[in-house]
Amino acid sequence: MSLTIDLSGQTALVTGCKRGIGLAICKTLAAAGADIIGVSASLESHGSEAEKAVRSAGRIFTARQCDFSDRDATLAFAGEMERRGDISILINNAGTIRRAPAAEHPLEDWDHVQAVNSDAPFILTQALGRSMLTRGAGKIVFVASVLSFQGGINVPGYAASKGAIVQLVRAFSNEWASRGINVNGIAPGYIATDNTAALQADADRTRSLMERIPVGRWGTPEEIAEPIAFLCSDLARFVHGAILPADGGWMSR
Repeated sequence: MSLTIDLSGQTALVTGCKRGIGLAICKTLAAAGADIIGVSASLESHGSEAEKAVRSAGRIFTARQCDFSDRDATLAFAGEMERRGDISILINNAGTIRRAPAAEHPLEDWDHVQAVNSDAPFILTQALGRSMLTRGAGKIVFVASVLSFQGGINVPGYAASKGAIVQLVRAFSNEWASRGINVNGIAPGYIATDNTAALQADADRTRSLMERIPVGRWGTPEEIAEPIAFLCSDLARFVHGAILPADGGWMSR
């Protein structure tokens, strides 16, 4: 029995691939043998860091742009990806955050965050899932958050959207597990990326976070991408509807 993660012959669609966790996912899945379709709102058509990483692993990279806050653009993109018929892995990673106290949180910020963080993953999963169902196989991973389980402060839209992700994982898994599709999620904790740059620069806030995290440090994007590769592999064939915390122990404290 081999315990190697081998994604040879697979094509993975990775959203939010330009930097941070998404970029690490592209690198990791390509290293495991998958070809990558990378999509971000402002992804370069040629020469992106994701493309360089994937090609250096000897795999094919296809660059696409889509603004997931635009419902019509998302539907059009999802339809195009469904018609390809060859995508066997979907990673719903793209996300955004808007910060404001709950009593003052602008409705337009709420709408924007829900569109990107929960509506787009639903639309893509529905479309790509139809294609996977015809083949009786597929792997879908949603990137949730520790704020899927906690309310946070000044991020009501983000927390709500990530809570929705957990329920989408369960809902899709309940219907599709018996039809050969693994639907799971991963809940990153505090990861050192551009999105957390302001927190990393705040010495007092960082100190309080590190005191709360049992492992005592920020996570890296690779420490999210590698468990995702496991969830995309045959090693996770009996894993359905799970949300894997990758948080340095945050949720257990």
